[in-house]
Amino acid sequence: MNYTLHQLDVFAKVARLQSVTKAAEALHLTQPAVSIQLKNFQDQFNIPLTEIISRRLYLTDFGREIAQAAEKILYEAHAINDRTLAHKGLLYGKLTLSVVSTGKYVMPYFLSGFMQAHEGIELVMDVTNREKVVDSLANNEVDFALVSILPKQFNLNYLDLMPNKLYLVGRGVNQAEHTDKDPRLLETLPLIYREAGSGTRSMMETFIADHQLVVRKRLELASNEAVKQALLAGLGYSIMPLIGIRNELLDNDLQIIPIRGLPLQTSWMLTWHKAKQLSPVAQAYLTYLQANKESTIQQWFDWYERF
Repeated sequence: MNYTLHQLDVFAKVARLQSVTKAAEALHLTQPAVSIQLKNFQDQFNIPLTEIISRRLYLTDFGREIAQAAEKILYEAHAINDRTLAHKGLLYGKLTLSVVSTGKYVMPYFLSGFMQAHEGIELVMDVTNREKVVDSLANNEVDFALVSILPKQFNLNYLDLMPNKLYLVGRGVNQAEHTDKDPRLLETLPLIYREAGSGTRSMMETFIADHQLVVRKRLELASNEAVKQALLAGLGYSIMPLIGIRNELLDNDLQIIPIRGLPLQTSWMLTWHKAKQLSPVAQAYLTYLQANKESTIQQWFDWYERF
């Protein structure tokens, strides 16, 4: 036997998710890379670990035994690393976050200084839509969640990080024909929506409903990045968070179209359950944010107030 910890990790993840594709996503690897590691691991045994039935992957009885053993080995390997760091007097452990998709433009800057100061911390950050972020809070799967609309169904603590501003954005309209900033302009434009479950979409739909507008939805896309590319291609207009379109605005590739009632504004908030017992790593991160939030904003987001 000559398997590696990496192969054990790949097999354990495949076994847990019963999918090579999902394991690749979770490990931030390509699907072919996971398939190769899985095959190399399998080749060291004379008994099959997995089987494919109706295009679905299943573990054999032997595979389940090996998966359980792999989990134990990986746990002990991590424990050895943690003990080593502890003897050095270093903070160690895992920090888990669930972040709404637009938060990918925010959260890394509030993490970088902390992660650089603590090499023993493993960061697991899931970037997804608001609905799935709320689910991760409901299931107590993460230390913290980053949202721009606070879920009301939970008893939460939260820390405001910075404002979240949303404007109507596109390749421009004839400003000579649009001088009164009337929200009814949206009725004349092809609008691009985020997918259902998105916080950005929720705020856009609330604005439209509050002004009793009848609008034309041209496209529905699954990420703010996809919406931005559609705007750049001239496919329509959308109400978008300012945080993700800095370069496009500064380069004049996109323009903010002034509308009465915009920008919509909330805050980027780091949230966690009030009853949650924070781990030493999570508590250390919260303390770091409280001490360094303002300097992080000044260092990375000084451009934000220009708009």
